[in-house]
Amino acid sequence: MPCGVCGCPAPLTTAVSARSLTMDFETKIYSRIGGYGRYNRIISIFSWFPNFAVMLNLFCDVFYTLIPGSYHCKPDPTLLPSGFLFSNYSRQGYLNFTIPWVNGSGLSHCELYKYPRNVSNFIDSIPKEIVPCTSGWEYDQAAALQSNYVTEWNLVCRDYWKIPLQHICFMTGWIVGYVLLGTVCDWLGRRQGFLLSVSLSGLLGVAVCLSNSPVVFLLLRLSQGAMLAGVFLSSYLARLELCDPPHRLMVEMVSGFFAIAAELLLPGLAVLCRDWPVLQAVATLPLLLLLSYWCCPSVFPESPRWLLATGQIDQAKRCFQSFSTRNRVCLSEDIYPAENLLSEMDAEYPDDTQPCYHSVLELHSTRVIWRNCLILSFTMFIGTGIQYCFIRNLHSYSHNFYFSYFLRVLTGALGCIFLCLSVNRFGRRGILLLSAIITGLSSLLLLALTQFIRKTCPSLDLRGVLVLLLSVLGLLFSQALAMLSAFFASEVMPTVVRGGCLGLVLASGCMGMAASSMMELQNNRGYFLHHVIFASFAVLSVLSIMLLPESKRKPLPDSLKDGESQRRPPLFLSREDNLPLLYTRRGASEYNPDNYSRLVTATRKMLIKDNLPYKIVVPSQSPLLPSNSEVHCILEDEALREDLS
Repeated sequence: MPCGVCGCPAPLTTAVSARSLTMDFETKIYSRIGGYGRYNRIISIFSWFPNFAVMLNLFCDVFYTLIPGSYHCKPDPTLLPSGFLFSNYSRQGYLNFTIPWVNGSGLSHCELYKYPRNVSNFIDSIPKEIVPCTSGWEYDQAAALQSNYVTEWNLVCRDYWKIPLQHICFMTGWIVGYVLLGTVCDWLGRRQGFLLSVSLSGLLGVAVCLSNSPVVFLLLRLSQGAMLAGVFLSSYLARLELCDPPHRLMVEMVSGFFAIAAELLLPGLAVLCRDWPVLQAVATLPLLLLLSYWCCPSVFPESPRWLLATGQIDQAKRCFQSFSTRNRVCLSEDIYPAENLLSEMDAEYPDDTQPCYHSVLELHSTRVIWRNCLILSFTMFIGTGIQYCFIRNLHSYSHNFYFSYFLRVLTGALGCIFLCLSVNRFGRRGILLLSAIITGLSSLLLLALTQFIRKTCPSLDLRGVLVLLLSVLGLLFSQALAMLSAFFASEVMPTVVRGGCLGLVLASGCMGMAASSMMELQNNRGYFLHHVIFASFAVLSVLSIMLLPESKRKPLPDSLKDGESQRRPPLFLSREDNLPLLYTRRGASEYNPDNYSRLVTATRKMLIKDNLPYKIVVPSQSPLLPSNSEVHCILEDEALREDLS
């Protein structure tokens, strides 16, 4: 019968699936190949660099689609009277004569004056009409860049809708990449998924530099977004599955600091590059450097946990040997060569064990895994979608682009620090619950206090300070909510479907980011409703978070059965609840069940060998005492005689 979804047909002879025979990687294997040793630490360091490269390309989109703060139509001489002399006017007077003035915003962005051709007396009451721009636009320099996606193809006024559309398509690429390449990581492995994504993302990044139209730029960025999602997801999985429970959180949070470093470095790179094609080339360079991982398998090897969970025993043995050697741990002993990890795997997994692969399509037959995936996708969607509400409220305090940009980066760094200090101490579920509560309360207070302060407090300074404090607090905990949702999902999802499930959770986060562009596409007409909906979702998520299990200090689940066996602990657990009624200190015992099982395995391997060092001699004469079966037959004959008599 087929195994998993992809269908590995069993041969005519009896085959054993990896679904029925599994060794506990965390307790029986991980420590014996070096644990989180020197080699694992080196791999973790190399897995942080892809995060830097991905975030550099992701946040370039902020500078590509940034509209300059000031722009207006380029004056068209054909719309002016035939007798008009430019020399009679200053630069500002010339602009005032050709471009309408809009109260509160200065020169009109999208309109020009059109005069009759035969007018000779240029007075203020001269008849004129207002027409759309005919000769393009003149822009002030955008933040850091002299030219970007907007100024290159004049995507303002009637073509403004193409800017949020580009961001929506870019996020759509990420969504598709997370879903599809997450499944690829479950079927082909973490390393193969990483190399495929890095290769295509680098090529597409180079192609984006050569875009000659907004449509080509949009399609290439969509495709590159899908590949960037694969790079981020595969490196996230490989990094997580090489760590033990005490180091998982810190290793993932350090990768978050690499992403923050990329965001901090990006404005400086934009200033140096000045043009968007040059910035795109610089951002693509780290992706091309990551292709060196193809030539150096040791810096990004295949996940041994995934190999064992999917039943690829031969590859898993080679991987264990490599890890043990590089971690300076010997798998075999000189005195008892049979007592080693590889011989135990031979006894646990027969030679006809078939690999078994799974996909997220199998979640329909699960209950706990599907529920956890749905809840964490919901919290991820809220954490990313509600950030737009807080960032937009920052504009009431300052319209400076760099103010909101660096404040968002700073709150992201504080969110990482907060998770590092609290999650291992208070648990994943408790901190996720706290982040959701503070995010929801901050959003609701912003909705309520904005109108109240506007009516009761004439001082705009007080209103600005309160809005700033609530926005910063909400932005901090919404980013913590998003980061912890992704990390929590990676811990509670089984290894065999971790790529696909984590891809679904991260894809929901991209949907939240795309929701902000939907508001901009409608010129923010639905912003208030958007804010109310996400604030309500944040409050509702508090109830669903209570249904999640706790993964602190617990091994990662490998099979679907392990994922289904996770249970929800009580939220408040006192220390006394864990103690038995009569508690006695257990003395040190010399019995070690692991050593005993190794002895049994070694003895079994010795007995099944053909070249035994001794010979078992079958006795030629019958034994003096009958066997148990003979005694049983004699007793039955005597009972039968008694019945007949």
